[in-house]
Amino acid sequence: DFMLAIALVLLTLLPLGLRAAGVVMVSIPLSLAVGLSCMFFAGYSLNQLSIAGFVIALGLLVDDSIVVVENIERHLRMGKSRIDAAIEATQQIGMAVLGCTATLIFAFLPLMFLPEGAGKFVRNIPASVLSTVLASLFVSLTIIPFLASRVLKPHANPHGNPLLVWLQRAIHTIYTPLMQRALRFPKLTLTISFALFFATLGLLPKIGFSLFPLADMPQFLVTIETPDGSTIDETNRALKFVERTLLESPEIKHVFSNLGRGNKQIYYNVFPREADASYADAFVEVKAYSPKTTPKLYERLRAKFSRYAGAKIMVKPFENGPPIDAPIAFRIVGPDLKVLRRLAGEFERVMLGVAGTRDVENPLKGVRTDLALNINTEKAGLLGVPTLEIDRAVRLAVAGITAAKFRDADGDEYPITLRLPLENGHPRLDLLEQIEVSAVSGVSILLKQFIRPGFASAPNEIQRYQRSRSVTLTAYSQTGFNTAKLTGEIETLLDLQKLPNGYRWTTAGEAESRNDSFSGIGSAVLVATFGILAVLILEFGSFKSTLVVAGVIPLGIVGGMLALFFTGYSLSFTAAIGFIALIGIEIKNSILLVDFTNQLRQEGMGLLEAAEKAGEVRFLPILLTSATAVGGLLPLALQNVALYSPMAWVIIGGLISSTFLARLVTPVMYLLLPPPVEAQHKW
Repeated sequence: DFMLAIALVLLTLLPLGLRAAGVVMVSIPLSLAVGLSCMFFAGYSLNQLSIAGFVIALGLLVDDSIVVVENIERHLRMGKSRIDAAIEATQQIGMAVLGCTATLIFAFLPLMFLPEGAGKFVRNIPASVLSTVLASLFVSLTIIPFLASRVLKPHANPHGNPLLVWLQRAIHTIYTPLMQRALRFPKLTLTISFALFFATLGLLPKIGFSLFPLADMPQFLVTIETPDGSTIDETNRALKFVERTLLESPEIKHVFSNLGRGNKQIYYNVFPREADASYADAFVEVKAYSPKTTPKLYERLRAKFSRYAGAKIMVKPFENGPPIDAPIAFRIVGPDLKVLRRLAGEFERVMLGVAGTRDVENPLKGVRTDLALNINTEKAGLLGVPTLEIDRAVRLAVAGITAAKFRDADGDEYPITLRLPLENGHPRLDLLEQIEVSAVSGVSILLKQFIRPGFASAPNEIQRYQRSRSVTLTAYSQTGFNTAKLTGEIETLLDLQKLPNGYRWTTAGEAESRNDSFSGIGSAVLVATFGILAVLILEFGSFKSTLVVAGVIPLGIVGGMLALFFTGYSLSFTAAIGFIALIGIEIKNSILLVDFTNQLRQEGMGLLEAAEKAGEVRFLPILLTSATAVGGLLPLALQNVALYSPMAWVIIGGLISSTFLARLVTPVMYLLLPPPVEAQHKW
């Protein structure tokens, strides 16, 4: 994919000519080498996210070099020498390039400080982009002009090579008349553009929200839980059923089973279960993963496993992102366990009644049977038997203690455990009557004199949330159902439930994690926005110029939303990062246009004429930089990886819409809000 991206970037540079394209391509290995070095010294690793970040940066790191080389080429076509063209063109475009890169940095920099596990998870993307883009800025203003002054040649044809001539003719034929018409009706152009923006916002409910998608991996887990207290033989029978069912499927390649414990950690957010006789799992590998057929395999397996009555069997594909309880989860908080159990049962019925949910789990549904001694403490005290001695004796009888170790001839050691005789794998309750305990005086007394043994029910676990007792009910969404929509439906039904005083419920799972993550995204957007505005004000010294440049942001969002809608992806965490990156890229292109318009007006050109000429001259480098970014991102987008393909599609769609819409809107806004510019007098 990375090599394909380089090839596509090179292809988009051909209008500059082979020599110019070669000079621009030099910035790729130099910038990537510096970026990789920075990542290494900062302690980051190469993984799917950091590599995706480098591919994103691939389409951006050549932007500065393209702008510089294109401007040098333009000066060469004006008849200047190579050295003069390199110096003057770089000086003319230097501040604009610096401002462009600064805005891009402020777009990605806040992503480095996102909170919670989601922020830590995606931090490799902004780290790789920032390191390479900063390196590309240095390369474009130093090494690229030097190489251009040595490699590029003056053009015999003042219009450039045939491909550039064709591209310029297309710009004059298509773009220039559209821009002139937009400048003739500026208010109508703005109205249509922003009406299109608000119309695309209406697609949000259909696009939907999500946090992190399933991992596109050819492996998954099948977990098996038998009732609490089950023997290892009962769990083994359920595991054998799972193995037979899995191996009957032709898609399955390997099955690796674990009985009485969880599988070793093989995925970053799945942690193994400790030793438990009532637990088993199977690590399964399919022959090939397909986003269309593999989820159908999961559904077939779930249908078969649901027929086994003696265990709870769940198919669990691996998921991206930080670990969460389950995609759908609701937490009930209150003081009394009995009331919590009753409310959990009501919530469970509500969740089961919503179409699209599966594997609803209520931790308080099943109870554990404990041994209750019912000690008569007064009688034990009169007889001089400490309570601690009673506990020790019962533990010795039921669980046993290691009395010694036996070592065989091979040197292997085996513990010798002392306990009461077992019957069918369990100690008998009536044997407790034969146990004697020692009193303080040294006399042995039968335990049955001051205990009344029996059984009592108790919850399997007592959960706590913010130091209060709680219970968390979890569920998963069926294939084809949106998790966020299901969570919203359940929330609507739970709002109708009347809870006793002192009890409350909150949404957990993916919704809670999404709120935490997207709250950090909101802060990142604010920081990026104010940072970019500060750069624009420092560069232009005018609020009007800043407003004109920032006016392109909604037009890029149009393309990003349409790209998500047509590709079928939801607005995930990585897609939101794509929108933040898009803001920096859009403004970067708009700066080039506004800065050149200001330069033309300083040279004495009229407002309308300057807007037209700047739009026409700067359209080519903006088109080329956008095309290189699209070319670099295209392999990521077409790979259909649910983690980073939405991010790539957002940037591609936004670049396409902003390249053609914003290039019409920016001159119009400049015409309506002309920033103050003083003409430079030549003496």
